[in-house]
Amino acid sequence: MNTGVEREGHATLDLGTRAAKARKIERLLDLPSCHQKILEVGTGAGGIAHYFAMHTDAPRTVEAVDVKDQRQVMEGYGFTVVSSTSLPFTEAEFDAVISNHVIEHVGDRADQLHHLMEIGRVLKADGCAYLAVPSRWMLVEPHYGLPFLSWLPRAWRSPYLRLAKKGSYYDCEPLQLHELEDLARKAGLLCENISLRAFRTLVELEHPGGLLARLARLPDRWLEWLNPLAPTHVCLLRREA
Repeated sequence: MNTGVEREGHATLDLGTRAAKARKIERLLDLPSCHQKILEVGTGAGGIAHYFAMHTDAPRTVEAVDVKDQRQVMEGYGFTVVSSTSLPFTEAEFDAVISNHVIEHVGDRADQLHHLMEIGRVLKADGCAYLAVPSRWMLVEPHYGLPFLSWLPRAWRSPYLRLAKKGSYYDCEPLQLHELEDLARKAGLLCENISLRAFRTLVELEHPGGLLARLARLPDRWLEWLNPLAPTHVCLLRREA
């Protein structure tokens, strides 16, 4: 977080939606039933950390960090306030790390790289990290509700915000998929793009009927053709051998 810019809090504090997201993340991580130690980076309301600690039969130890304490639920997990992308944990401490729509808020590319390096540092050699980030090519920017905001060159985004009276400075850094993959490689992480699997899991758990359900039944090759328009990149990260 080296830009010196005061960034807005964009955490989703609705516990109902956090429980649904946690179920999706749990399905995609496919964690074993043995004891697991899990870290959530950028916990916001705490709903996802709480779910992993309390709403499962599997024995789990859960830690969470954030730059602000905005928790709506605190039971079942440890919490630490952090001031940067550095994580206050020892090397190879966690079986799983969750970074759900966090990396776009940590700062510039150097901060994003450090965020990934820290995830890799605290992840066990056989561990797995879940990472989701908005695509730069999303049609409507979700934090400010403006169409094509992140499509613009960086220097034009803040003037667009001001013109639309939505704010004074665009404080997010969404990524293109190849940019995320490049950062992961530099951080010593293998990056598996599971966006299509994540979309179908999302539809199954949160939108089982309607247009999205019909779209999810399309063949993989059709959905892969539409992938550039997907609003979110979802990846599993593992340490390189």
